[in-house]
Amino acid sequence: ANIVGATAIAVTRTSAKRHALLKFGAAHVVASADEDLEARLKEIASPDNIRVVFDAVGGPIFAPLTAAMARGGILIEYGGLSPEPTPFPLFAALAKTLTLRGYLVHEITGDPVKLEAAKAFILDGLMSGSLKPAIAKTFPFEQIVEAHRFLESNEQFGKIVVTVD
Repeated sequence: ANIVGATAIAVTRTSAKRHALLKFGAAHVVASADEDLEARLKEIASPDNIRVVFDAVGGPIFAPLTAAMARGGILIEYGGLSPEPTPFPLFAALAKTLTLRGYLVHEITGDPVKLEAAKAFILDGLMSGSLKPAIAKTFPFEQIVEAHRFLESNEQFGKIVVTVD
């Protein structure tokens, strides 16, 4: 978000990862289990300034996200991590003329022009240092079971890398 001039507001379930999210570029962190998500988002950005939302969770978080968005905003749903149903916020979508859009990585990988542009963007960011991947822990392939346990613990911040010799 910072690369393109946007202000990143990270939403996390608890405040346990707050410090790491701030370290990696979030301007604000909202812990949805501890705070009223809609009210906090409106306090941070005002209802007219949340124009784009990226959500990988879905479920009950969908309603407060759309309620906090600006008129004409775009919500991009790129995952369904919540096991709970995702109710469609009909009245918020109508009243605010929101665009709700699904996204899968195949949209980029299936289009050679978009894929090359994405590669260039990522490589430029890595080379300039404006993109810094967060690696939580690295495991040799022989410790794949431990790597999976670490993933299931949800204690990590960043990617889990498994190396193959």
